[in-house]
Amino acid sequence: MFQGLEAVAVVLAIAYLLLAARENIWCWLCAFVSTAIYIGLFYSVALLSESLLNIFYLVMAVYGWWQWRGGGGSERREIHRWTWRRHLAVIVGTALCVPLLARVTSAAGAEYAYLDATTTCFAVVTTFMVTRKVLENWLYWLAIDSVSIYLYLAKGLTLTAGLFALYLVICVAGFVSWRRTMMRDSGAAMVAPT
Repeated sequence: MFQGLEAVAVVLAIAYLLLAARENIWCWLCAFVSTAIYIGLFYSVALLSESLLNIFYLVMAVYGWWQWRGGGGSERREIHRWTWRRHLAVIVGTALCVPLLARVTSAAGAEYAYLDATTTCFAVVTTFMVTRKVLENWLYWLAIDSVSIYLYLAKGLTLTAGLFALYLVICVAGFVSWRRTMMRDSGAAMVAPT
């Protein structure tokens, strides 16, 4: 039963990432359904932070769809970069949240609480970066997904570990694609008549 559900979640998660790399808004529907499945799967193997993360992903799938549609404005959201100072602040701030979440989930019976909390806290921030089309989100995902592979293998979720190994490849392709689009769009903006 779980393997069948895990397989469906994996296929939809791959579709999400491939569509996101192409800036296709339907990525958010795939994300919504995949994460709905993962909420139960992660809860069943005592990865409580991951289960909570997927509840957050459900909300972010709706928010991402809304943002990519214009976020209440009339203009399409463009890919952009953050400054190194902003990245540093985000990394430090997120790292400070990890022990708090780890203590709470550990007390609730979570296994690998600190590792689980680390990937979860950073995934929350990085998901927000995707919804806002921050180019460097792909680099954050490379680190998060690398650690997640170990975590999922340790819990016997081999299909999900395989998914995250594939994510590493897709993240590189996504970064290259988004960077190319950003460069093209910024070049077009520089030559556009005013």
